[in-house]
Amino acid sequence: MSKEFCFIETRTEGPVAFIELNRPEVLNALNRGMVAEILGAMEDFDRAEDVRAIVLSGKGRCFAAGADIDEMAAAESIDMELLNQFTDWDRLAWIKKPIIGAVHGFALGGAFELALCCDLLFSAEDAEFGFPEVLLGVMPGAGGTVRLTKLAGKTKAMEWLFTGKRISAKEAREFGIVNQVFARETLMEETARYARELAKMPPLSVRFIKESVLKAIDASIYEGMQFERKNFSLLFSSEDQKEGMKAFIEKRKAQFKGR
Repeated sequence: MSKEFCFIETRTEGPVAFIELNRPEVLNALNRGMVAEILGAMEDFDRAEDVRAIVLSGKGRCFAAGADIDEMAAAESIDMELLNQFTDWDRLAWIKKPIIGAVHGFALGGAFELALCCDLLFSAEDAEFGFPEVLLGVMPGAGGTVRLTKLAGKTKAMEWLFTGKRISAKEAREFGIVNQVFARETLMEETARYARELAKMPPLSVRFIKESVLKAIDASIYEGMQFERKNFSLLFSSEDQKEGMKAFIEKRKAQFKGR
């Protein structure tokens, strides 16, 4: 992409796109401009035919220390309603390609909510997660209570949300919030390596798997299975399905094209 951004940096390395939060002077605090830029970049990469995976990370000392409180401190309820700021966050649900988060340092408040929106989440050993909103007299508003509860269960979510307690990388992995924990110095290398391997997978299969898993979170078992079966059948109209099965029979490596 050739766009100029104020709050993020983007680049591509082959089929992998990278989005890096870039306000290190304020620990990458998420202001509305940054969120809009993140979503804009995500959508651009989602449309790019040569991109097959997206990595989201933060520059400097941490992923992000949270939302920019200066933007909200004097706001009234009607101000927040009229801003309708979470509409941008809703757009994350429409990204079809896999998003991999890489967290080091802190991911607190809105930054933790952003991390929870990723399809896969890797972290450094020094990472800490948490929702300190209760200590400010508010609560998460971009899906934090919902996503944390679905991942870690009601009782742990209540414990963390009631107190603002921080969650270590080790505990986050134990409760299924984080996929893998790496040494700080190897986090981005390991994340990029995984993203490159993921980019080798048939893009339509990955897309439909993502859709089916996200559907399963909110649907009944029966509804989820019906959705899964439709996606399964649809893939038999793809060139990648023909290539994948032919390559298996011919005992060679498949060449997937996303068609």
